[in-house]
Amino acid sequence: MNNKSEPTNFNQSTRFNFALTWADVNDRPYRQEIVDLANKIGRTKAGSSREAIPFGPEYYALAPILDDYQAKIAMHLAFREKLSAETVAAAAGEPLELVTAALIHIAWAGVAFVNTVAGVDLYWQDIFVPGHLEMINNNKELVAKHPEVAEAFYYFGGKKGPMAVGIMPIGSGPMRVLPIERAIDGNSKKVTYEEVSHHLDQASVFSVSDCSCRTSREAMGEGCGHLKEEMCIQLGHAAEYYIKTGRGREITRAEAFDIIKKAEDNGLMHSIPNLDTPGHTHAICNCCGCGCYAMRLANEYLNNDIVRSNYKSVVDESKCVACGECVDVCPTNAIRLGQKLCSKTALDETITKVTPRNTEWLEDKWNRDYRTNRKNALDSGTAPCITKCPAHIPVQGYIKLAAQGRYTEALELIKKHNPLPAVCGRICPRLCEEDCTRGDIDEAVAVDDIKKYIAEKDLEMASRFMPAKRHDYSDKKIAIIGSGPSGLTCAYDLAIDGYDVTVFEKERRLGGMLTLGIPSYRLEKDVLAAEIEVIRELGVKFETGVEIGRDLSLQALRNQGFKAFYVAIGAQAGRTLGIDGETAKGVFSGVEFLRRTNLAEQTNVRGKVVVIGGGNVAIDVARSTVRLEGVVQTDLYCLEARDQMPAHPEEVAEALSEEIGIHNGWGPTRIITESGKVTGVEFKRCLATVDAAGRFNPQFEEADRMIVACDDVILSVGQTYVYGDLFAGEAVELTSRNTVAVDPVTLQSSRADIFCGGDVASGPKLAIDAIAAGKEAAVSIHRFVQKGQSLVFGRDNHTYTMLDKDNLDARIDYDGTERQRIAHVDGQLSKTTFKDLRGVLTEAQIQKETARCLSCGASKVDEYLCVGCGACTLKCKFEAITLERVYDQMGYDIDDLPKAILKKAVGRKAKIMLNKVNPFAETR
Repeated sequence: MNNKSEPTNFNQSTRFNFALTWADVNDRPYRQEIVDLANKIGRTKAGSSREAIPFGPEYYALAPILDDYQAKIAMHLAFREKLSAETVAAAAGEPLELVTAALIHIAWAGVAFVNTVAGVDLYWQDIFVPGHLEMINNNKELVAKHPEVAEAFYYFGGKKGPMAVGIMPIGSGPMRVLPIERAIDGNSKKVTYEEVSHHLDQASVFSVSDCSCRTSREAMGEGCGHLKEEMCIQLGHAAEYYIKTGRGREITRAEAFDIIKKAEDNGLMHSIPNLDTPGHTHAICNCCGCGCYAMRLANEYLNNDIVRSNYKSVVDESKCVACGECVDVCPTNAIRLGQKLCSKTALDETITKVTPRNTEWLEDKWNRDYRTNRKNALDSGTAPCITKCPAHIPVQGYIKLAAQGRYTEALELIKKHNPLPAVCGRICPRLCEEDCTRGDIDEAVAVDDIKKYIAEKDLEMASRFMPAKRHDYSDKKIAIIGSGPSGLTCAYDLAIDGYDVTVFEKERRLGGMLTLGIPSYRLEKDVLAAEIEVIRELGVKFETGVEIGRDLSLQALRNQGFKAFYVAIGAQAGRTLGIDGETAKGVFSGVEFLRRTNLAEQTNVRGKVVVIGGGNVAIDVARSTVRLEGVVQTDLYCLEARDQMPAHPEEVAEALSEEIGIHNGWGPTRIITESGKVTGVEFKRCLATVDAAGRFNPQFEEADRMIVACDDVILSVGQTYVYGDLFAGEAVELTSRNTVAVDPVTLQSSRADIFCGGDVASGPKLAIDAIAAGKEAAVSIHRFVQKGQSLVFGRDNHTYTMLDKDNLDARIDYDGTERQRIAHVDGQLSKTTFKDLRGVLTEAQIQKETARCLSCGASKVDEYLCVGCGACTLKCKFEAITLERVYDQMGYDIDDLPKAILKKAVGRKAKIMLNKVNPFAETR
């Protein structure tokens, strides 16, 4: 069988040409020979419930690729019995030359296997799945010419899947999960037939091909973005067939092991065709839960028994830190984040309430939307920190790594979600701390200070974390417009995926509002520069001083080969109030004032300064003015009461310490001028900022007014957008708020190749929100530029729920360590410089502070949904999740399987009837 001589040529020139045009169903000619062949291959009988019918998926797969003569010859092939062309010609009563040509085409098309044995080509048929439908879809030429064969693959599963629900013995289906061998190393209960190495060591011929399932999905425009190319390995006779017919590339055993590792490193799991001799297989597939048709049986029909291995995942909650790495890669969404702390009332943490093992399983119990409805957390909730963070950074995870002194690993974990941790460690408003469970006991864990300490390692070249590239898509150019936090994040993620990324920035300095809108006393620019340098080292190119729309159009960039665009230009201009005097000399926009300050340009602000606004930008403006030579007094006026100011309380406190006057509950009515120059501002008392419905609708006491004398006024009452000619001729739609209208999940605009995110799409938000948007844009752009990918199927929806703190048991075990703090900076000192005088916690403080974390969350495994693939175990940095052997099933020979199914079906029917009589019977 391993004789690989090739007496016949499988190039296209030797095949019959066929010119079947697949028109509308009503126009298709009925072909009985195709129906007969479909029933023969499927081992089904006409008139039975399982029969192949005209225009069904089996028919749909065969009709476009076989002409009448080829179909006739294929009828003379046998199931798993190898026949020569001479034997087939004799049985068919046809000339050998014509039969040989037909068989060559039949094998090339995927409707028969062929191997060369002792110099003779032998042909045979197998089952449809896993078999001929995979072989057909691994013929790239056929799929391109007849995409209906890809749909046939999908619809075949839709026909057969429901028939098998609940009646297949565990691990006996046509495909079976093969646990990742690294996950079961050292387990004394492991068995050889569930080891990847066992199957690779048995074979002597190997090939690799693209994943047939993901090829089918892509042809339907429903790809999930997972790695497809050269992901499935064939062994023995299947490898010989794939090499001979051009479906696959011959590889060595060592290359096969490399592909296995690459798949595992990319979060894929393994499955094998399971109907060869028990314990043996002819292929190893590397699958994802959202693309694989075998895993569809588990995910859509919840028929997990049909594919599961003998193992299940088990979490040691004492070690688990709810980082969610296992959740990300679980192909069945069997793992979700839950609660570790004890509750007053027991939680319902069961995901699967009923199973097909003992329940009638009709369409109402299927999970049709499994490719879009994944959840990250149980409905009962998980840790507040990961839930509240807009980027859902696994706070618990990096805190625990820092507690163990594993700072580089902590940095790696953070940068998977946020490429700018040192920046965020200085400017983040700490949403993760707002609902920290420890805060209900004494004070919240100093999450941001811990992150800042970890991120300091990224500022030093020796300890800088440089991610490895996952792929090589350097043939595809992507343009990022804007170098703020969202654009930088998108560039970072796309660079890791190997894309050719160029960031265009209209200013001469990179960083967007991180550079131009945040004062240096909060974010030293060398910190930002160091994190940008990592992105540059990943291969991202930066073009500064280039305004898209003025210096280059988007169409010009298309002409240069750019395949997609991410517009992340931020909200670059300040809003006005529409009151008298706004255009007078001495009135400035807060955004423009900060820009000039950060670029060390002259601002001409001096004397008594009034800042109008109550947000973080207004505080930054006010704190910047007191550092300017010539400014003698700064006062800030805002509509909101002190406890309702949108500015972070810590920022307000620092402004007060720098002797900035903050006056709450006042709204400006006019700016008073003399000879075109500001002399003061008139304010009136604001009684409330929102109405009974919660809408922004300030209420004033008209009679309560005052005039404040001043030399300059800086308006910091919101930001707006400056598009220039960026979208000229692009038909990009804007919203009523003048933001770009985008899909809320994919961030795609009305122009397909333009994606927009950050402030320009969401309105002004935090840097961490912009970072989260940049990550989503990278996911969408990767899918957009790859053929046949869906922008929505199989992506992370970030569905987190916060645990119910009111239900927590009051007897929480914690130490009494007080929150650790950096040394206080006196406002009289800080206001004298634009340098950031804030320090960093010491390592001793870090050890104390990380110990304060209560470890609220932990991963939870649904035992029924888990198929024992082991992908989760490779991602865990804490050895908190392992595989445990719970079954002892090898599978069945194909001829023995019907009896086992019948026995299972009878037992299941009895359980269903028992449940109807006694719904509380334990028959699961």
